[in-house]
Amino acid sequence: MGLPAGVGLGAVLAVLLPVGAVTLLLRALPFSFLRLLKGSPLIEFLGAAMPVGVMVVLVVYVVAGASGTTGGVPVALMCALATLALHAWRRSTVLSIVGGTALYMALVNLVL
Repeated sequence: MGLPAGVGLGAVLAVLLPVGAVTLLLRALPFSFLRLLKGSPLIEFLGAAMPVGVMVVLVVYVVAGASGTTGGVPVALMCALATLALHAWRRSTVLSIVGGTALYMALVNLVL
């Protein structure tokens, strides 16, 4: 598979190199501010609140989006509750995520 007609290697590199450099800089830029923000009450609050907030948004998104899928909202809610129970029981993030996902996949593909 080659380049499209009329597009040379120089043109591809002229696009990819600046895009790659900007992407790298944008990903590295936040880490340059870590020393300035270390000990900031706002950053400490975000560090504590963001993981929980992200998980809540993901659960709401999955449950709300399950209305058009096999099993629908009841299966999604049941699997979310099973994931929560598994995490409360073992306190293992990996185990609870894998267990909840496996239960959902089993219910949707094997049972329903």
